[in-house]
Amino acid sequence: MADNDADALLVDRARRGDTAAFEMLVVKYQRRIERLISRMVRDTDLVQDVAQETFIRAYRAMPQFRGESAFYTWLYRIAINTAKKTLVELKRDPLVSESSLVRGEDGEETSRVENELTDGETPEALMASKEIAAAVNSAIEALSEDLRQAITLREIEGLSYEEISDVMNCPIGTVRSRIFRAREAIAARLRPLLDTRDGERW
Repeated sequence: MADNDADALLVDRARRGDTAAFEMLVVKYQRRIERLISRMVRDTDLVQDVAQETFIRAYRAMPQFRGESAFYTWLYRIAINTAKKTLVELKRDPLVSESSLVRGEDGEETSRVENELTDGETPEALMASKEIAAAVNSAIEALSEDLRQAITLREIEGLSYEEISDVMNCPIGTVRSRIFRAREAIAARLRPLLDTRDGERW
């Protein structure tokens, strides 16, 4: 992929001590890393601190990066581990941010579910989509940490099963199982709103 090729060039330069190249990687991925962290850490004041620590750790670990996975999946793994470490140190449980599904690069990003359901711009449709987005957010909050991470990386960040396997350091079969279970749990919360039959998932 061209994007991975561009990253590889910057990574190679950064590994040879080119700080400007690493700064370009930071600029490219900072927003995405902050969004990922915001779904694990409820305290919004901590998000930037954890993101900064993530990039510091990544810079220090650059000599160990062998390119066996895409740079951003490697970076995501560092971000998740850094967020977990921070939460353990603060003796807090990782919780999805209440605003994580409605905040993004342009300040207006919504979850995929809401995006799909706002094609009709009537007030009723908008109200329904907000209810559904809130239900999805609540359902994600209620998931276990592993399920929450898997569904976030798949449905919100758009990573492949292989990439999620790399980030979460578990077999693809485990990733598929976690995503299936997360979707089932979320669907159970959405059925009363969507009036779907058992067995149907979003």
